[in-house]
Amino acid sequence: MPLVEIENLTKVFLSGESAFSKRNVEVRAVDDVSLQIHSGETLGLVGESGSGKSTLGRLILRLIEPTSGQLRFEDRDLLTLNGGEMRLRRRDMQIIFQDPFGALDPRMRIADLIAEPLMIQRQGQSAREESKARVAELLRIVGLDASAMHRYPHEFSGGQRQRIVIARALALRPKFIVCDEPVSALDVSVGAQIVNLLAQLQREFGLTYLFISHSMPIVRYLSTRIAVMYRGKILEVNSAEQITQDPQHPYTKALLRATPEVAV
Repeated sequence: MPLVEIENLTKVFLSGESAFSKRNVEVRAVDDVSLQIHSGETLGLVGESGSGKSTLGRLILRLIEPTSGQLRFEDRDLLTLNGGEMRLRRRDMQIIFQDPFGALDPRMRIADLIAEPLMIQRQGQSAREESKARVAELLRIVGLDASAMHRYPHEFSGGQRQRIVIARALALRPKFIVCDEPVSALDVSVGAQIVNLLAQLQREFGLTYLFISHSMPIVRYLSTRIAVMYRGKILEVNSAEQITQDPQHPYTKALLRATPEVAV
């Protein structure tokens, strides 16, 4: 049984008036996509900028509502859940955003940022007391000192902020995490450290990833299978070895020319 299963998922946005028409223009950001993500695997999602990768990741978490299609998590239809039921289900489904600084409220201390999911899901004094120990544990897990909890996001480097974002994503012990280009805003050496951290966390906690990227070397290192996306459609889903080791594969040739190798 797949952990995540989507069938014919479609998202249509309405853009403004075009140069040739006064009517709104439909943009099919995700177009009739079907995918399965199995427990414990990393499904790499690759494609050019604007191909719909991030939109698909947000659709799976229902951060964006689909126009049509089916979406199941652990064989439960997510599209039938109301707001309260979906909030409870998000204990098992989290996201790591591309921009770590934009993902963290600059007015909040690190302890409050990481504890926020705990406070939302578990109200009361016991939750507040539990959160202090949990925050210290999460900081240790991602390679930061517990003293970091008393500081603000601007006091950290980009790589450290991304570790904080990862710690927050782990707070509720999720089963599935959407990694939305989590190293594209970092330099190569720091990005390699984050990639290795994600691989270590997957082994340690049995996580399942949807890893979104346009960098084939990174996806090749992390992924069990790779899905290739173009203009809102899935062109191919295959094993990482099949796609990345075939020198004649058109997508592999294009991306390996366009992206540097990463020392992971």
